[in-house]
Amino acid sequence: MSDSLNRSEGKNMKIERFVLGPIETNCYVVVNEDTKECFAVDMAYCPKAYVDHIREQGYQMKALFLTHGHFDHIMGIEDFLKAFDVPVYVGREEQPLLADDRLNASSMYGYHCAYTGAKALEDGQTVECAGTEIHVIHTPGHTVGGCCYYLPEDEALFCGDTLFCGSIGRTDLPTGSSRDLAHSIREKLMILPDETKLYPGHMDESTIGYEKEINPFI
Repeated sequence: MSDSLNRSEGKNMKIERFVLGPIETNCYVVVNEDTKECFAVDMAYCPKAYVDHIREQGYQMKALFLTHGHFDHIMGIEDFLKAFDVPVYVGREEQPLLADDRLNASSMYGYHCAYTGAKALEDGQTVECAGTEIHVIHTPGHTVGGCCYYLPEDEALFCGDTLFCGSIGRTDLPTGSSRDLAHSIREKLMILPDETKLYPGHMDESTIGYEKEINPFI
């Protein structure tokens, strides 16, 4: 059901990708293979096969991190929490959007979903989970409170819909800003090491160095 995308040298961290939901959202599980502890990034949909996979592998789910609050990244939260009683995290500025079905665009597509129980993360905050450090980078533009999660030891960045392989996120939905998005990408993401692997919310993975060479929006 999943694609295994990366095993970082020096640590037994594995990243699994699950393409889920109506807009084929990339949802990730980051696994410490030494301890079997893991955390999830975004939850578009939570089918039984996803839950079964986590349990059959013996993974111990510790948290769900949301890159932003658009409906195609949050629709599976309720079912996910029924299976895994863990905290949900989102950027502080994103909490109002997450809780409003108009702002998170779910009402536009007829889904009417929202979530109010997420714990707030601050720009520059470092969270330890599953044996690795997660650096919170506030990247407004696609949404006002969107965040990327940088794992320096694993050379990985979960960038949601801020940055794609050869493209960038849309800014025409509520709270979007093309100016803010350009600033976030250039000033906060392009300063990361070129070898940093990008795990976006849709489409294929990339690297910071590759995007500097080929992305026409940067």
